Amino acid sequence: MNVRTVGALGAVAGIALAAAVLQARERRTPLESVTERFMYLQSGETARRVMLGFDALAADMYWIRTIQHFGRERRSTRTTGRFELLEPLLDLTTTLDPDFMIAYRFGAVFLAMPPRGGPGLPERAIALLEKGERAHPDRWQFAHDIGFIHFWYDGDSAAAAAAFERAASRPRAPSWLGPLAATTRAQAGDRGAARRMLRELQSSDEDYIRKAAERALMQIDMLDVIDDLQQRVEKYHAARGAYPAGWSDMVQAGLVPGIPVDPERVPFAYDAATHMVTIGPDSPLGPLPETLRRR
Repeated sequence: MNVRTVGALGAVAGIALAAAVLQARERRTPLESVTERFMYLQSGETARRVMLGFDALAADMYWIRTIQHFGRERRSTRTTGRFELLEPLLDLTTTLDPDFMIAYRFGAVFLAMPPRGGPGLPERAIALLEKGERAHPDRWQFAHDIGFIHFWYDGDSAAAAAAFERAASRPRAPSWLGPLAATTRAQAGDRGAARRMLRELQSSDEDYIRKAAERALMQIDMLDVIDDLQQRVEKYHAARGAYPAGWSDMVQAGLVPGIPVDPERVPFAYDAATHMVTIGPDSPLGPLPETLRRR
């Protein structure tokens, strides 16, 4: 048996062992110790040496693990320690296979999504995309996604515009990136500018970008609805000298035709103590972007 055969068998055995560990972990309680959680994780460079040329296969395995981890943590009711493996798993995946475009781009969205649906780490999402950009300096998609994360998740329109401009300068970049960069120079918090940007993103070749833009447009619409409902609450107060105790008071006063609901049929929330209208806590459209709320 030659050295290459021994090495190949060793790599396959290592992958099989890692897969068995992952399968066993899925059956165990999520409350295992931090040490146990990281037993099978090493640095990306170390993992590349261990896999002996089976990097792409190992990257696929870690990507599957990433999706499993993200999905499980989204359903978790824990208040601490959620999504703690997400960034290490994404780093391993993209180090083992620097050409794994989906892992960079979807992984960045996973990292940026705000709590409770995600860890709320837009800066780490951008770092992951910058890693991809270093590996593929001619690909416009990385700079484009960095701009999207900046604009939508951390509200930095200047940084977003700079990223879109960088994307537009890349070979084979789509023609709509130039106008998008110009539009994004608008002041952060401008819902009109946000809508224009998102409508441009609906022209993207990437399905997940189009769907994210559609959802974001719905969220902006919900902010407009909340502003309108808030004005109606204030109108009730101005007419009666007291705030409504709930939506039933607003209905009886003829200020709303019924309990207001969002497009997902989830009622808007009204806090009788603060007199504030918000999106329902169970709405899949929440949380709404803070940078676009009226001050």
